[in-house]
Amino acid sequence: MTFIALRYDMRTTPTGADHEALYQTAMDQIRWADQLGLDAVVLSEHHVSEEGYLPSPLVMAGAVAGATDRITIMLAALVAGLQHPIRLAEDLAVLDHLASGRVLAVLGIGYRPIEFEVFGADRSRRGPLLEELVGVLRQAWAGEPFEFRGATIVVRPLPLTPGGPMLAVGGSVAASAKRAARLGLPLFAGHNDPELGEIYQAECARLGHEGGWTMIPSGPMFVHVSDDPERDWARIGPIALDDAAIMASWQTAGNRSLVDSAATTLHDLRLEGTYRVLTPDECVALCREVHTLTLHPLMGGLDPDLSWASLELFESDVLPRLRAN
Repeated sequence: MTFIALRYDMRTTPTGADHEALYQTAMDQIRWADQLGLDAVVLSEHHVSEEGYLPSPLVMAGAVAGATDRITIMLAALVAGLQHPIRLAEDLAVLDHLASGRVLAVLGIGYRPIEFEVFGADRSRRGPLLEELVGVLRQAWAGEPFEFRGATIVVRPLPLTPGGPMLAVGGSVAASAKRAARLGLPLFAGHNDPELGEIYQAECARLGHEGGWTMIPSGPMFVHVSDDPERDWARIGPIALDDAAIMASWQTAGNRSLVDSAATTLHDLRLEGTYRVLTPDECVALCREVHTLTLHPLMGGLDPDLSWASLELFESDVLPRLRAN
């Protein structure tokens, strides 16, 4: 069956809901998804954004761990260069216990210059910082004393998962694919370009790394299920257009995003297909074409009642047919 994930970045646009409503609704929806047996909740990270993009995914992941029993908690992606290696090793170890081993952490190099400036991190060393972080995490979770910045230390608690929570490398360019292979980690592509998977597998073969795998996303990054798509697009479209414009303004040279959009009108945005409002029948058909379905229920601060209406229709009119197949 199609892998079904709920994604939350907690941003709101100028016409969106406030953060109090968004956080309360997100937790309610994540409990719903856990009880329904959906596959994953995806929490992203960015900082100092006017829209309130989720700056503390580990804090939210701890709340999710305590509120759920089965769903996988994916941190996708953590900005590696902004993390203190020992603090992250400790935080992920604690989260691994709270979540009973249901954690997957995707590490990305990041791209927004202001975040590196605010955190005092060297943006020019984004790649090496990620590789150094992976090395420290592995040492920390091995359980033995090791040298870190001139001190001999141990990290406790050890994670519940032997060797630590699953790590992966995120990215949308060839260098990220090669970096994942070099580190012996899975690649979680930030773009639906199949060439990234080919580059990754070729580099794994060159290095003799067996068992490497990739997750290349497919399908739109926002799906809303509706019994009247025209009615709901009239409400969702302006928020989606604001959402797309904000993400476009963040992009830097060479960076690619799953929500890349050049649209300046609602008509053009709808034609692009990145944001889709579908009938239940159309959603079922989409799931037969793609291997992942991303529900971004509160995209851009979408009205919680409208968001719930989509999820409830998905539960009643889409999910039973997917499971029957």
